Amino acid sequence: MPEHHSGPGRPHPPTAAAILLSLLTALTLLVTLPGTAAAVAGNNSRPTHPERDWMGSTVRAHEGERGLAAKGSSLPGLSLPNLSVPDFPLAGSASVHGVDVSSHNGNVSWSKLWSSGVRFAYTKATEGTSYTNPYFAQQYNGPYDAGMIRGAYHFALPGNSGGATQADYFVDHGGGWTDDGWTLPGVLDMEYNPYGSTCYGLSTGRMIDWIEDFLDTYRGHTGRDAVIYTSTAWWKKCTGNYGGFGKYNPLWVPRYGSSSGELPNGWDFYTFWQYTDTGPTVGDHDRFNGSYNRLKSLAYG
Repeated sequence: MPEHHSGPGRPHPPTAAAILLSLLTALTLLVTLPGTAAAVAGNNSRPTHPERDWMGSTVRAHEGERGLAAKGSSLPGLSLPNLSVPDFPLAGSASVHGVDVSSHNGNVSWSKLWSSGVRFAYTKATEGTSYTNPYFAQQYNGPYDAGMIRGAYHFALPGNSGGATQADYFVDHGGGWTDDGWTLPGVLDMEYNPYGSTCYGLSTGRMIDWIEDFLDTYRGHTGRDAVIYTSTAWWKKCTGNYGGFGKYNPLWVPRYGSSSGELPNGWDFYTFWQYTDTGPTVGDHDRFNGSYNRLKSLAYG
């Protein structure tokens, strides 16, 4: 039965001024809702050079030589500046060697990387909601065929569309997860905006909401907590050094030198460390902070 309302009868048709006021009010509410501000601000524009946007591609340009190792410094198992690949054992080691790749790497020689000691690889799958890596099949299936553990990452564009929308796109285009022991959880790549303002025009609060929307949506699809890739400097500037994700979401930090350096708030340790962008064969080389068995455990979930 319809609910009875007391008061005046049927309202008169709204005036043009009233309609305009209602539209402005609705737009204001839309901008203030978590996860929608980015979509309004960016108008869902397509990235113009996604082939130049890969994990860490903006870090050196914005952070300069900070964190880069001085000539002659070293990492366990490798030397700088030549950056020879460490030969980590498959089990019982304190770290495992890996790489991350995108379309700018083209077809990758996975057998060569395997022979050099690489045991895991992450591949860029998507950017925003309009780009998919044209080399994804070779770069994602190739490491699996070579015997490596593999995973996929999403290059975030918070100024273009909402976090949930981009998580959906990522999962639908290669970013999913299976419990086969060979597939790592997806990565959310949060770094400097390659198309404009550093923080994509978002306040720290809205950026946190955007990231949370992405992570919640990704977990809803896969049951896994996504890894967050970010530099400490960007995280401080664009999230206010928010510490609320460290309990569940593993950290991947870029710092091109002899140590991982200061970590963002909320994380006591890194899970992955991108220690160079000028390594052999593919440029970006990484290490997992644990044994190979621990890496397998992360893949199994």
